[in-house]
Amino acid sequence: MKITLTGSTGNITKPLAQILIGAGHQVTIISSDAAKTEIIAALGATAAIGSVNDTGFLARAFTGADAVYIMIPPNYGAPDLRKFMNEVGQSYAAAIKTAGVKRAVVLSSVGAHRSDGTGPITGLHDLEQTLNTLEDVAVKYIRAPFFYINLYANVDMIKHAGIIGSNYPADARLVMGHPRDIAIVIGEEIQKPFTGKTVRYVASDERTTAEVAKVLGAAIGKPGLPWVEFTDEQAFEGMAQAGLPEEMAKKYTEMGTAVKSGILWEDYDLHKPQLSA
Repeated sequence: MKITLTGSTGNITKPLAQILIGAGHQVTIISSDAAKTEIIAALGATAAIGSVNDTGFLARAFTGADAVYIMIPPNYGAPDLRKFMNEVGQSYAAAIKTAGVKRAVVLSSVGAHRSDGTGPITGLHDLEQTLNTLEDVAVKYIRAPFFYINLYANVDMIKHAGIIGSNYPADARLVMGHPRDIAIVIGEEIQKPFTGKTVRYVASDERTTAEVAKVLGAAIGKPGLPWVEFTDEQAFEGMAQAGLPEEMAKKYTEMGTAVKSGILWEDYDLHKPQLSA
């Protein structure tokens, strides 16, 4: 098969490319960074350098592909994140239509069933709705959970304050996933036939935040590391002081309220996958 991947050499796309190349497929990887050309070639893939906002470029990169994998790249500097994500989604949809692609696997998120109240995830809800309008294109949405690697964002808090926390309590639930586990699931789906517009959830583990703190504390030699619940205002101010742009701090604060209320997991709980861990 000829398969085109977005996501450059990121945490999911790189292992996904290795899986697909190892299975004998011809892989093209889209990246906005020309410096990644040699890295992509070393994987055994072909680099396509350009912007996902450039519909013409995307259409050319997608042309001839039996299937594509698409994801919206992070953009912490976007003044309106949802608008940015919608623009990328529209670009993907137009390119898929122009190129005549018939199958797409899409990185989405737990919580994408909701149109509001989930912070940055609302943009992935919009992406799903946009791609659902494509006729005669089979789309598989991979709704992934909180990435383990996101916990690295708490390193400074742990070092300097001796705590870990957010604007949800110690008994809040986290559904988590490892990028490699997500890549394995995407690799499974993109290599097999499917029809219609369907969703698959993936998760590696489920823990309370207190359990997360306990495991991390034991691993780094800080037994008893406490999980501390912040107010929304404290969470926002902490992220802003750490250098996160205001738009992103607002979005992540809102996502935290969705974790606290449990609305993030509503649809996930109706379609629970087998845990990978």
